[in-house]
Amino acid sequence: MRHFGHIAPEVRQRLFHQEPCEFTADSSARLLSAALGATLYSPATRPRLADDVVKQAGLGVVSMVLCLEDSIGDEDVAAGEENLVRQFADLAERQRAGAELPLLFIRVREPEQISDLVRRLGASVSLLSGFVFPKFTEERGIPFLQALDGATLSSGRRLFGMPVLETPELMYRETRVDALEGIARAVDKYRDKVLALRLGVTDFCSSYGLRRAPDMTAYDVQIIASVIADVVNMLGRADGTGFTVTGPVWEYFRVPERMFKPMLRTSPFLEEQAVELRNRLIEHAMDGLLREISLDQANGLLGKTCIHPSHVIPVHALSVVSHEEFSDAQDILRPERGGGGVLRSAYTNKMNEVKPHRAWAERTMLRAEVFGVANEDVGFVELLAAGIPG
Repeated sequence: MRHFGHIAPEVRQRLFHQEPCEFTADSSARLLSAALGATLYSPATRPRLADDVVKQAGLGVVSMVLCLEDSIGDEDVAAGEENLVRQFADLAERQRAGAELPLLFIRVREPEQISDLVRRLGASVSLLSGFVFPKFTEERGIPFLQALDGATLSSGRRLFGMPVLETPELMYRETRVDALEGIARAVDKYRDKVLALRLGVTDFCSSYGLRRAPDMTAYDVQIIASVIADVVNMLGRADGTGFTVTGPVWEYFRVPERMFKPMLRTSPFLEEQAVELRNRLIEHAMDGLLREISLDQANGLLGKTCIHPSHVIPVHALSVVSHEEFSDAQDILRPERGGGGVLRSAYTNKMNEVKPHRAWAERTMLRAEVFGVANEDVGFVELLAAGIPG
């Protein structure tokens, strides 16, 4: 699989200075954690789930979570488990027939479900990349990680965990540091099993009866922004101790009424003769999503939880490394720059300071590997237009 693999090769060649790399479920954890991109959630009870998975893979989705937790009712859990076993068997047949599948994860409710599902999946466990752990804390999370360890041994397959950070302890000032320190201890002990940490901002908001509007981002809700900052501060460091932290879900896909002006400038769309695309993005609340993705990246997050297929391409388009970013990162990482120093960027518009900017450059080059590097004259509008059907 590869990002933008669903568009024609000649279009990719026009868009990219360096095309996104190919990867598989067996690629390195470092690569996969960066490549998750827009992780699309789907209820595990969907009767045509296998059809949905194959369809979304064909539209550019590279990671999906099949959910047995909040997206379904308590009374539907058993039926959801049975459906997953059937749908995985169906997907295994389709893969043998040549269908390409995304990375697949199952969001469970309890640790016991992990070993049970791995056993029931049988040979089709080969399609599974791991599990998502809800409401993760040190006390609650360790049993999930232990169960994952056991399932890896019993299945003979490398399985990853993705804890979701969403409990009230992380919201409340008086318990936040202790909660984060506990989570850090838990995930560090199982570092090779943890692919990424996911932020459950909807649950954060529920602790205070809040819900952000479609013309506001998570970063406009200050109490939420403070949690994101502290999670990145303690769990997303670039010194080798950190993890990939993914961005919060965007809840909207159509806006009935708008209070504030749209957040998308008109000029980039005029230049590409894509005014109709801009209108569609605004109509479907994508201007807020695009702004939040940009703020995710500025605040150290990579990838995003998505609940609607229309959110996938915007996440991926804004994850592509610009030619300017790539040029700066290359210059900073040149072997002859090992001693440090300051240099003017090739675009002659900024200072690149080798030692302080090195971690940024390394992170940018990893993103360039999985999402590609845009050609010098290609902006996000062209990437959006190429990836969005219609």
